[in-house]
Amino acid sequence: MSASRTERLLNLLIALLNTKYGLRRSELRAKVYHDTTSSDVAFGRMFERDKTELRQFGFEVETVLDQGWGSDDPATTRYRIGKESNRLPDVSLTPEECTVLILAAQLWEQAALGSAALDAVRKLQAAGGLRDTELPAGIQPRLRPAGQAFEDLVAAMHAQRPVRFSYLAGTTGHEEERSVEPWGLGSRFGQWYLVGQDRGRDAKRFFRLSRITSAVTTLDQESFTTPPGFNVRSELSGLQELPVRTAVVDVEDGRILQLRKRAAAGPSAQVTPAGAPSRGWDRLTLSFRDAETFGEELASYGPRAVVVSPPDLVAAVRRRLRAASDFAATPAPDITFPKAGPAKRTHQRTSEHQLKRMLQLVPFLVHNQGLHISDVAARFGIARKELEEDLRILICSGLPEGYPDDLLDIQWEDDYVFIIQDLDLNRPVRFTVEEACALLTGLDTLNGLPELAEGSALESVTLKLMAAAGEAGLKAASLSVPDLGPEDSATLATARDAIRTGTQLNLKYFSAQRDFVSDRDVDPLRLYSLDSTWYLEAYCHSAGGLRNFRLDRIETLVPTGLPVSGRALPSDAVPAKLFTPNDDDTLVVVELDRRGTGLADDYYAERTAPLPHGGMLAEIRFGNTHWLPMFAAQHGGMVRILQPEAVATAAREWLDAALARYPG
Repeated sequence: MSASRTERLLNLLIALLNTKYGLRRSELRAKVYHDTTSSDVAFGRMFERDKTELRQFGFEVETVLDQGWGSDDPATTRYRIGKESNRLPDVSLTPEECTVLILAAQLWEQAALGSAALDAVRKLQAAGGLRDTELPAGIQPRLRPAGQAFEDLVAAMHAQRPVRFSYLAGTTGHEEERSVEPWGLGSRFGQWYLVGQDRGRDAKRFFRLSRITSAVTTLDQESFTTPPGFNVRSELSGLQELPVRTAVVDVEDGRILQLRKRAAAGPSAQVTPAGAPSRGWDRLTLSFRDAETFGEELASYGPRAVVVSPPDLVAAVRRRLRAASDFAATPAPDITFPKAGPAKRTHQRTSEHQLKRMLQLVPFLVHNQGLHISDVAARFGIARKELEEDLRILICSGLPEGYPDDLLDIQWEDDYVFIIQDLDLNRPVRFTVEEACALLTGLDTLNGLPELAEGSALESVTLKLMAAAGEAGLKAASLSVPDLGPEDSATLATARDAIRTGTQLNLKYFSAQRDFVSDRDVDPLRLYSLDSTWYLEAYCHSAGGLRNFRLDRIETLVPTGLPVSGRALPSDAVPAKLFTPNDDDTLVVVELDRRGTGLADDYYAERTAPLPHGGMLAEIRFGNTHWLPMFAAQHGGMVRILQPEAVATAAREWLDAALARYPG
């Protein structure tokens, strides 16, 4: 959408909102479009496209017919937009409900639903129903969707468009192309599943996202209807957990403590895998359920672990190593980034998003008169210059051929923004399906945390949001998310008590990157999660800086009785960052294929640049480059290292050495 079309749609919207009896197409053509050159057919197509666009923004264009005439005669058909039918109802929230709602909105980390949750919060702020509040001290749950496939499937699901992808069938072990109507997405047994109609088999099927081996293609020219009353949580409740199986893995002597701790009890046999040195290997027996999930972990160990059996697990590891090695060997693209400045991923700069933002901006200003222009820009996550561009478009918009009083009147000459004339744009439109889904699913997820589920605020705000969302809220049943409760609730409780009382902790911590257990004294600052994996943000006295510790890798956690030193405070990042940048970090350039572009967000890329076919270049800070070959192997063809050259060469050699362990 061009800037001129953005202005045209805004003027069309204002005209249709401010007419009681409706405007004929000829009137709109002359007064809003100022079109004198197009044919009637061409103008009709443009008008229909604009009506569709307004519908996507939440405004339903009503058709009013002159008595006794049919809708096929443009001269007797008028158009208008009802002022109440599509507006967000007033939502009054208590301070406790505001706290719960903001936590639910912040669950989604840097994802499409994260943007939708932010838009929903802005609408509530614009309506005056959501006030600023302090979040609970020391705890910040988050959800991280399962990669780009999740993003694409959510978009197709809400647009009711079929999708196509390659899928590794669990029954045959072969890749097959599937055409599916996506009805719902949910998490079960630690895995994300798609539930939908498999068109090739004409039956409902469940697809594990970890088995999707290609990019997801949306069939934009087709549509489907989700079965009435569909609830993905109910559908997934009938799934049986995969049976426990046994794997035999050869492991280099003294390495990979993480596997050794999980191995079956008993002496391990001394072995020599193919292509390995003649001494120093142990044969371990391990339990697992899903070959793809376990294969991802085993692939990350590269040449230090060799899977002996079962065959499907061997194939899963070999396939990832082969894909990573092949990707690393292809010719590298030109490495060119935009001019200096961090990558901006949370804010999209298309004209569609600009219009959506402006429709949120007007009611926000109505309910927040006199804010400093820099504060308004910060609330919307944009630069002051971009906000001023929005305001200039708005003040030139209004009723067709109206007087100065018929234009939007916004003033900011003294850097404080006031809106005098709003032309019935003073209330936000109803939640979209994505916005309702993001908030309601987030609220449902908080039920898994006892400290948040206690009391009535969670239940009452959910009921209020369901009423405000209307029909869009019913579609939230198409998504269910993982349980946020940690595996070891006692460790979480100990950490929370220490944060609340300001007490130091002593912990024994296993570092997967260094394959080493260390003893640390830390000042606990904050707890946060990614799905059901919880992290402790703390000041580490050994490292002399902020560090993040996975709770499931803490072997012991004991209060020392000493008060915290006060040398550091929790970072002000919301959500908390999994990686803390340091001055001695290495800047690494990676190439991501379309399936792996979400890794740029996961690892807080400083710069990004799009590539043909949907891929991306990303420049990321890493404190330890030794584990980057593991990173490439784990993601099996989604990522490769380009610079520094020494790191890229080491990664290629490491992958080749790992593949050499699997003859044939």
